[in-house]
Amino acid sequence: MVERLLTFSIRNRWFVLLGTLAVALLGVYNFQELPIDAVPDITNVQVQINTEAAGFSPLEVEQRITFPVETAMAGLPELDYTRSISRYGLSQVTVVFHDGTDIYFARQLISERIQEVKGNLPPGLEPAMGPVATGLGEIFLWTVEPEPGALRSDGQPYSQTDLRTIQDWIIRPQLRNVPGVADVNTIGGYVKQFHVTPEPAKLIAYGLTFQDVLAALGKNNSNVGAGYIEHSGQQYLIRAPGQVKNIEEIGRIVVGHREGIPIYVTDVAEVLLGEELRTGAATQNGQEVVLGTVFMLMGENSRTVSQRVAAKMAEVNETLPDGVVARTVYDRTNLVNATITTVRNNLLEGAALVIVILFLLLGNLRAAFLTALVIPLSMLFTITGMVSNKVSGNLLSLGALDFGIIVDGAVIITENCIRCLGDEQHRRGRLLARAERFQVVLRSTRDVLRPSIFGTFIIMVVYLPILTLTGIEGKMFRPMAFTVLMALLGAMVLSVTFIPAAVALFVTGRVAERENAIMRWARKAYMPALAFSLRHRVIMVAGACLLVLASGFVATGMGSEFLPSLDEGDILVHGLRIPGTSLTQAVEMQNVLEKRIREFPEVSYVFAKIGTAEIATDPMPPSVADIYVMMKPRPQWPDPRRTKADFITHMEEELRKIPGNNYEFIQPIQMRFNELIAGVRGDVAVKVFGDDMEKLQETGRRIENVLETIPGASDVKLEQTTGLPVLTIQMDRRKMARYGLNVSEVQDVIEIAIGGKSVNQVFEGDRRFDLIVRLPEYLRGNIEQLKRIPIALPSTVSTAGFTGGSDRDRREASR
Repeated sequence: MVERLLTFSIRNRWFVLLGTLAVALLGVYNFQELPIDAVPDITNVQVQINTEAAGFSPLEVEQRITFPVETAMAGLPELDYTRSISRYGLSQVTVVFHDGTDIYFARQLISERIQEVKGNLPPGLEPAMGPVATGLGEIFLWTVEPEPGALRSDGQPYSQTDLRTIQDWIIRPQLRNVPGVADVNTIGGYVKQFHVTPEPAKLIAYGLTFQDVLAALGKNNSNVGAGYIEHSGQQYLIRAPGQVKNIEEIGRIVVGHREGIPIYVTDVAEVLLGEELRTGAATQNGQEVVLGTVFMLMGENSRTVSQRVAAKMAEVNETLPDGVVARTVYDRTNLVNATITTVRNNLLEGAALVIVILFLLLGNLRAAFLTALVIPLSMLFTITGMVSNKVSGNLLSLGALDFGIIVDGAVIITENCIRCLGDEQHRRGRLLARAERFQVVLRSTRDVLRPSIFGTFIIMVVYLPILTLTGIEGKMFRPMAFTVLMALLGAMVLSVTFIPAAVALFVTGRVAERENAIMRWARKAYMPALAFSLRHRVIMVAGACLLVLASGFVATGMGSEFLPSLDEGDILVHGLRIPGTSLTQAVEMQNVLEKRIREFPEVSYVFAKIGTAEIATDPMPPSVADIYVMMKPRPQWPDPRRTKADFITHMEEELRKIPGNNYEFIQPIQMRFNELIAGVRGDVAVKVFGDDMEKLQETGRRIENVLETIPGASDVKLEQTTGLPVLTIQMDRRKMARYGLNVSEVQDVIEIAIGGKSVNQVFEGDRRFDLIVRLPEYLRGNIEQLKRIPIALPSTVSTAGFTGGSDRDRREASR
């Protein structure tokens, strides 16, 4: 078949050349469509199920939420395994499917199971699936911050609540409409809320309860419609607006009456713009900020989506209030461009080197030029195959191309054609006619066709087993193997079609059959060595065997790893603090830490995420922070020759001098990969399973001690599973029974007073904000005052009915 293809190519030379040109043009077009990324996306097919459960302890979250949800996922089609995290107020279940499962099919299955399990969860909880993103999904981060000296229209400086409102209602809606964006996450600042904070003493004085305040607010904040009426030939729509618009209207809501006098909300409570009980914060250069993150839709091109978001962000900044700016702090495009620049330089330098060698060794400029054309033509052929099979261009797939191997078959055929043409001219003593030249090219190509094809085919066979890899290693190396195979296939086809046709058409005139100076020098050096080897065959074979044995012995002492880490340029420091550290304290400690990091001259700026963001793709307690250390370009370093490893070692030594912190050093993409694939941030993790948490903790410490002794182990840490302080309000059921109280009635009061409860929403144009009832802040932090929260007794029970109770019981009943 190959010989027929060769004969067809010689006889239909112009058709082959036009076909080659068409393939090249198609490759140029596909080059514009080729997805570009830094590294292959190796994230498995997974869906996160997040359930917010305010006030639930980690144990309650595990028992009442995580376990039922995780159990409900069992038996799903194509399910691989599940893993979960139970934290204070949050449950996260990660469902991992087998490779090749359609992500939207998987999410549909999970959505059905979630509807089934809702009945087994505590009332009011809504499990929600995370965005359709992967480990490479966090491609664009920015901060929302005021310019120095910027003021609002009322002359006041911008607060963290103002910045968060701008992020949630101006920036986020615009970015979510960008093609390729799955969702936009936010952390930092405070969500704007309208707070009604009743004073317990005033409630008691007026004979009111928290439930009375809730009921009044709920009944006085709604709009209703009543159809329409016709009057004098016109139709009037009937509506009865009752929604509150501002703090003043909330304060004028009537809670009750006393001797015919209305009791307003302002009589028993203060109405103000309050701050949410947030679970996370963001800082930059030692100052608290609002941080936004774009999640890229699974399967999209990170470079393209980042560019779209950057362009949209420029438009968004024009819509922000005067003095407020959304400043980009992390753009995946920078890393992708740096990686592609490295790949491009390697490919261009390799191609240039091969072309120079061809010109020097073939001794015929036209033949060398035609052979060199195989390099760009095979690349364009490869790009078409990559686009057709949805293979991205990245450091591994494009960086694996070896142009020396690609042009190997073309060099063999071209060199033999040139030699035969020269010999035939020398034999005939004249220039060859057109038909004679075509016959010589056909015959000379047939002579070396078999070794040329076999040589390329053998190399292709070496890469075929890589295509059978599965899991993470398959996602990492299959694109590389596919790219190399496409390039070799394209080069092989070009070698038996384009090269013979082009040589037959364009290599005309006198062809020199003599060797050039380089080949003559190589022959003089090679012939004596060959003669020596043939005379001392035993010595040469024995030496080769000894060399193989020695190499094998040396190889046993070599280290090995799955893949060298990609130097992303920037550093991510995983900051750990004592469990139970409050968010306010963590922010203060983070500000001190960031100011110290900024003192390093190699650092451009630093920002951090503390705790859990709005979309809990990365659930962390307030005691944990992801610190992004953004580095300056190496030429701007005081010592550009200083290695990154040396800088990290020095920075770690300096940061450990700051008390209260512990650190793990990694890179942004590397950290997200580790976390999404295995549920941990480190490169190597040991998981211990069991039911006894104390036994698990003890076993974990012993394993940690062993791992610390292993040479090369760094940043060995035991996951924090204990140490979270909890203030528990124990209820005396005996006394509650005497007062006619149920557990739920007491719990409702505690939930409203301390945690706060949303009654309704206040609308400001297209924006809406929760209306919350809870205790004033100065009371929420006072444990003694919390003991005096009033609880309404049932109407059928009075303190006068207690004849056998103590005075203390009567006083408690009045409270």
